[in-house]
Amino acid sequence: MKADILTLDAKKAGTVDLNEEIFGLPPRADILHRVVNWQLAKRRAGTHAVKFRSDVKATGMKMYKQKGTGRARHSTSKVNLFRGGGRAFGPIVRDHSFSLPKKIRALGLKTALSAKQADGKLVVVDTAELGDAKTSAIIAKLEKLGIKSALFIDGAAVNENFKRAISNIPNVDVLPSRGANVYDILRRDTLVLTKAAVEALGERLK
Repeated sequence: MKADILTLDAKKAGTVDLNEEIFGLPPRADILHRVVNWQLAKRRAGTHAVKFRSDVKATGMKMYKQKGTGRARHSTSKVNLFRGGGRAFGPIVRDHSFSLPKKIRALGLKTALSAKQADGKLVVVDTAELGDAKTSAIIAKLEKLGIKSALFIDGAAVNENFKRAISNIPNVDVLPSRGANVYDILRRDTLVLTKAAVEALGERLK
């Protein structure tokens, strides 16, 4: 399929061929759901923890004698019934990640790209470069393109001036092609690819 190439000033700069096997797949919400869950689970730290009964520093002696006090029977003060005691069934340090086949991950990225193309939310620009790292300059260019929420994906590396200029704008992100992922694509309204990104994603997903 053909797509127009625009400049950052919203002027047409030619056309590009988009691979149907990457940008023309049918919608698969189930695949996107699996990949997003995998991404979010993988980035969880899992460092939450509490002290259990065995972790509390206190005497293990019986609090008072078993009979004759008129009070309930208790052993040690380290149990979860008392202030300062260990917690029962609390969170422990663990790894929340789970495995997902590479084919499913690749299919998820293709499906996300195809969904943006099908919704008319895919924009291809010739380059994503700025001479000066001026946020006001990139804001003016985004207004010309009609973009308020977008993810820019460049080639192997991101132009440093462009990255610095765009870092102060809310709801607008930029990534190199190797960092393209389903979650970041779906969380922004528009996906903006450079020509270098189209070629790099084609090589990555072929």
